[in-house]
Amino acid sequence: MKKTLLSFLTFVISLTTFAQSTSYDICVYGGTSAGVIAAFTAKKAGKSVILIEPGNYLGGMSSGGLGATDIGNKYAVTGLGKNFYRRIGAYYGKFEQWTFEPHVADKVFADYIREADLKVLKNTRIIGARKEGTRLTGIELENASNPAERQTIQARMFIDCTYEGDLMAAAGVSYTIGRESSTQYEEKYNGVQLSDYHQFPDGIDPYQTPGDPSSGLVWGISDNPLAPTGTGDNKIQAYNFRLCLTQDKQNFIPITKPDTYDSTKYELLLRVLEVEKWGNIHSGLKHQKMPDGTTKIHNLGGFLIKNMPNGKTDFNNFGGFSTDMIGMNYEYPEADYSTRQQIWKAHEDYTKGLLYFLGHDSRVPVHLRQEMQSWGYTRDEFTELGGFSNQLYVREARRMIGEIVMTQKHCEGKEVVEDGIGMAAYMMDSHNCQRVVVNGMVKNEGDVEKTVPAPFPISYRAITPKRSQCTNLLVPVAASASHIAFGSIRMEPVFMVLGQSAAAAGAMAIDSECAVQEINVKTLQRNLRENPLGDGSLPEIVVDNDELPSSDIRGNWKQKNGGYGRSYLLSSSKWRRKMSVRYTPKLPNSGRYEVFTYLPNDATMSNEITYLVHDGQQPKEVIVKKSDRVLLGLSSGEWISLGTYNLPKGTTSHVTVSSKGADGVIIADALLWKPIEK
Repeated sequence: MKKTLLSFLTFVISLTTFAQSTSYDICVYGGTSAGVIAAFTAKKAGKSVILIEPGNYLGGMSSGGLGATDIGNKYAVTGLGKNFYRRIGAYYGKFEQWTFEPHVADKVFADYIREADLKVLKNTRIIGARKEGTRLTGIELENASNPAERQTIQARMFIDCTYEGDLMAAAGVSYTIGRESSTQYEEKYNGVQLSDYHQFPDGIDPYQTPGDPSSGLVWGISDNPLAPTGTGDNKIQAYNFRLCLTQDKQNFIPITKPDTYDSTKYELLLRVLEVEKWGNIHSGLKHQKMPDGTTKIHNLGGFLIKNMPNGKTDFNNFGGFSTDMIGMNYEYPEADYSTRQQIWKAHEDYTKGLLYFLGHDSRVPVHLRQEMQSWGYTRDEFTELGGFSNQLYVREARRMIGEIVMTQKHCEGKEVVEDGIGMAAYMMDSHNCQRVVVNGMVKNEGDVEKTVPAPFPISYRAITPKRSQCTNLLVPVAASASHIAFGSIRMEPVFMVLGQSAAAAGAMAIDSECAVQEINVKTLQRNLRENPLGDGSLPEIVVDNDELPSSDIRGNWKQKNGGYGRSYLLSSSKWRRKMSVRYTPKLPNSGRYEVFTYLPNDATMSNEITYLVHDGQQPKEVIVKKSDRVLLGLSSGEWISLGTYNLPKGTTSHVTVSSKGADGVIIADALLWKPIEK
């Protein structure tokens, strides 16, 4: 469903209506993780900046409960996006960390705001936009708590960092909502998709009185017929809350019955439990080979629970019936603020009710009730909201139709853009979009989980509107991508990278007095590469196995997809004693460097791997143990320090992965040299 020209937000409002009118170089609308990073970047580029957040909290999902970061491949996360996770790591005494408590993320975002001395307006939302030709000149805002209190913000450049794309819509930029048909961009995984995962088991009756269609459908089931595979529609993937729960009784708020509690909303869950017979609430899958050669998938729990520091967790959706409120968000992208709040509250009530139901309804098996009662909201998180998450997970809303549309072909590397200003690496991921009746049974529809072969670049044109529509707006979050490509792009680390790229591009356009579509993208790419933190500090040097000349690889190594970047190397046991891989960085300056090796999450790894770190004069032997790699959350691997060294400029120093002392498979992936600032 394409939308062009004006949206519900665009009004013609006289300037005299507004009490204030203030002007900035760059206006960032949306205090998501991307918004904070964009505003920080713009300010470091010497621009006057204002960051406007429609709600009361900054950081979006990154500080709103999504503590187990969806990464895909750390190679894709660069610049200030990577710096965010380095700052998180510093809080926990580590090099970097991707799994964290919400209040720690909130503190890191606050540090960015403080360091850049950013002007921030919270609880302030857009109600209109002003344009002269293709240029935005200002946006009209109201106080969310007191709509009569209004003001105008004028700027030379605007960046929409909202999940919803509200500023983009107000500016009259084309966008779409829902799923394209699989034929529109020749995408196998777009449109209607019926999956075996996050699915109901066969045989779940959809009717209030089982077997009696005249009794009506159970709550949550649509009466729409299932369309053919690949059919496009305006349905969007389900929203939920990522919940920070704990079993620590010293930091525990009991889960109580919400005022709007309605146990009939969870009737389907009871029917699932009768069939699946969960041993506990934790996610799990069992694959059963059937006589006809097919595989039947059994869900063994109801929540994807990822551990976070200090006894906290990130609870997420899992299985056929969980925290995703499937089919209840269709109006959200274009709804007015009152309706959006109602949808948000309905999701909150549903989620609180689900947790209460599992812990207290007598029809739930006793062992599950007891387990659920052992969980509670965390007392020291989201303290203003009783421990409940402050951000609805708006996985998808509007998506811009820009100068290019990223598609499945880009995700799979069949088409590669040359104007990349960020990368994505997570699988093409869509949560379910509807719950329907199929062959007399309840089924979820819309789930897609298809891996991408390697990190892929995201085009600069995917964050710029068509130049005929707006020439001083960048859209790094509600970016130009098909439904299924957006499923890979829509990860918080990627949003931060794109936010930085958008701000750097906006500053360039101001300096060059040109449209955002006309900047020199190669210069932008070079600036992002050479000044990754936007503050002039020295960039890290990474040498990956994919970049090595064959002369630096001795012995019979096998290449395996994954790790850091496209692949990593595995030793062959037959030739282990004769094997080595040498990494030689080109260091821009002499000085102190801390050297790291990347160890992928590979269970076949030797208990010890020996590294020879040569400082240009003599080697030092460093042994890394398999136990040094401590994985937390969804990490695909970890950086392990090999120590700090004084190293000369140029290519004199190097590191060699050796087969000495190995009792298993040797892994050679990426090496990193981090300059130690004086």
